[in-house]
Amino acid sequence: MRRIGLAAVMAVCLAGPGWAQVSDPVDAVDVFIGTAGKGHTFPGAVAPFGMVQLSPDTDYRYFRQSYDWASGYRHDDPTIMGFSHTHFSGTGHSDLGDILITPQTGETIRWDVGDVDQPGSGYRSRYDKASETAEPGYYSVQLTDTPVLAELTTGVRTGLHRYTFAPGERARVLLDLRHSIYDYPGKVLWSRIRLHPDGTVTGFRQTRGWAPGRQVYFAMRFSQPIVGREIQNRETDIPYNGFRQPGRALDDRQQVQGRALEAAFDFGVLTEPLVVKVAISSVDEAGAIANLESEGRGFDFDEQRGVTRAAWVDALAVLDIQAEPEMKISLYTALYHALIAPSVHSDADGRWRGPDNQVHQADFTVHSTFSLWDTFRAEHPLLTLVAPAQRNADMVNSLIAAQQVSPYGILPVWSFHGQETWTMIGYHAVPVIADAYLKGIPGIDGERALDAMIASATYRPYGGLGDYMDLGYVPIDREPEAASKTVEYAYDDWTIARMAERLGRRDVTAEFDRRAGFWKNTWDQETRFVRARLADGSFREPFDPVAINYGSDYTEGNAWQYSWFVPQDMASLVTAMGGDEATVAKLDAMFDYDNTGLDYSHAEDIAGLIGQYIHGNEPSHHSAYAYVYAGQPWRTQERLKQIVESQYHSGPAGLAGNDDVGQMSAWLMFTAMGFYPVTPGSNQYVIGRPFTERTTINLPDDRRFVISTAGLRDDHRYIQSVTLNGRPLERTWITHEEIVAGGELHFVMGAEPNRTWGADGAARPYSMSAR
Repeated sequence: MRRIGLAAVMAVCLAGPGWAQVSDPVDAVDVFIGTAGKGHTFPGAVAPFGMVQLSPDTDYRYFRQSYDWASGYRHDDPTIMGFSHTHFSGTGHSDLGDILITPQTGETIRWDVGDVDQPGSGYRSRYDKASETAEPGYYSVQLTDTPVLAELTTGVRTGLHRYTFAPGERARVLLDLRHSIYDYPGKVLWSRIRLHPDGTVTGFRQTRGWAPGRQVYFAMRFSQPIVGREIQNRETDIPYNGFRQPGRALDDRQQVQGRALEAAFDFGVLTEPLVVKVAISSVDEAGAIANLESEGRGFDFDEQRGVTRAAWVDALAVLDIQAEPEMKISLYTALYHALIAPSVHSDADGRWRGPDNQVHQADFTVHSTFSLWDTFRAEHPLLTLVAPAQRNADMVNSLIAAQQVSPYGILPVWSFHGQETWTMIGYHAVPVIADAYLKGIPGIDGERALDAMIASATYRPYGGLGDYMDLGYVPIDREPEAASKTVEYAYDDWTIARMAERLGRRDVTAEFDRRAGFWKNTWDQETRFVRARLADGSFREPFDPVAINYGSDYTEGNAWQYSWFVPQDMASLVTAMGGDEATVAKLDAMFDYDNTGLDYSHAEDIAGLIGQYIHGNEPSHHSAYAYVYAGQPWRTQERLKQIVESQYHSGPAGLAGNDDVGQMSAWLMFTAMGFYPVTPGSNQYVIGRPFTERTTINLPDDRRFVISTAGLRDDHRYIQSVTLNGRPLERTWITHEEIVAGGELHFVMGAEPNRTWGADGAARPYSMSAR
């Protein structure tokens, strides 16, 4: 519990009867949750949706070995290489780690990172683990090989380092433009360091990584005058992870270019801390300088820390959570993780770099880092409740703007810093746009949005879409992961139909309603699984429903997980399964499956197994709610308790799988409140069961929606009754409109299941075939 501070824990535990509140939601966040195990989060400083994520990098691994270091940080690593300005939060792939800065002492400059097993062999330093502290917007640690107290804070587009050097030590700062997360020789295509007469240092680098040709520009200023500097171009033999190579000293030049640049800045012996202020831009060095000057007064570290803390207090205060202490920490941390990305991408002047690698001007704040295959499910629906409407509109308009300048004319798939990675499947920007528009988020041009959605859904070269449009499914002998692509395309198509219906586009509605039923073309009634078909219409053989292999019939999963992915028409899926009892039996078989003898170690994203339910990866995330569609919501209540207790806790390994830019956290946040968006675009949330005594959603215009619970105990896992605004609620769903209007959803919990609540067919949530 050290990570959130003893005082905060004591406030939670001792403040009176019941489950007491901490005075400040920031104090309830443990930023170290997810930094061990498979969570892949980072502990450094970031503002809500900030462009800069300033965090320590503890290690990296080369091509195909970087999975566990996707955020640049592992909680148990013994050394810190330095502090870089861009990081992913919880992804299953690594990149970034731009503009690494590390403090140095002594008379000799250490140019290479060194070997983790050989202290002093390079610029990496061991650190005092007990000294490592962090909260939203702030991080500090005592380095020991380099005797420096390092502190970090951020604005939206800036990062501030404060280095307190040991008395009498010569103070240096090393800038290493070679460093990257997911590193391999040749990743840096070109870079530049430029020294300005006023002491400003600017530059850029272009990298070939997960996103090809990505450009990052920076501007840097120091609170103390530079008394000496040396620049090295180590391009002759690019060094990696401890291998020392000769460099060429170039300190008589004001601008240096190359593929392996470093600079060391000497400040002599200081009597006060050194503050380094850095801004980044995807546009140019002038944009980075303007970003640098857009925030904060000079080098006032504490002022900027206070501004960012206040921004986090405001962002986290959207929810007032009363729960037992560990749950409270987990939930506020989940909310924190959900508010890190998509991150601001445009400069302070509105310029941004698009997927065409050209600079554009926007009249709104452009965002990037869209992990859409993950986040369309719960992260973006959560943001429609907890983030300001303008922020949601900016995100949607960012997707549409990217489509307008895309060389392919389609919406982003998985993009960051404006560049496309083509990672994962589907065109899941479509449900994000539809969900926000159908919920009434203002500032979205519906016709323009729908046209962008249709463009993505009809781009025949993408992922077997041509065959999907012609045959009604993606054939596995022409396209890998065909079964998954078919069912995910069908759901995306359903959201296009709903958007078109709202806009009165009847022809589009009819066409995409038809395509929304294409999931049936993957259904094998004999095995009662979703399966991949060949172009001749036959199912591919042999068939093994538990097999997981990349490039096979399914995407990061198998038939057990993907056979439940029909969120737009769960009623038809229940019928195809053989009815209510058969559906419940199949769900139980998935959760209770004996995995003895199965080896999924080759599949990095397969984590958090409960039988064949895989909570650590997204295709399973709605499956526990499927019991509701079969008339047994009490079974959902059982499974949710099983999942929450086994997959989440408040330690560094407290996430069972990659947080995936907030999706794992958003699942927990929704589930703890008592409902979940099984079908984004339906404007319904399916009721599960609550895990808090009381959660208040603080809405605009002083409205509040309260979720209150009576009888919440460990052995009271079942809903006895539900009321909405004092009236009995017999249906198993609530609408977005009911939440944003304000009111109270009240649960009464008990030890025995109420088998009649929600069992009636009329009580079940939306399905397109039952409209």
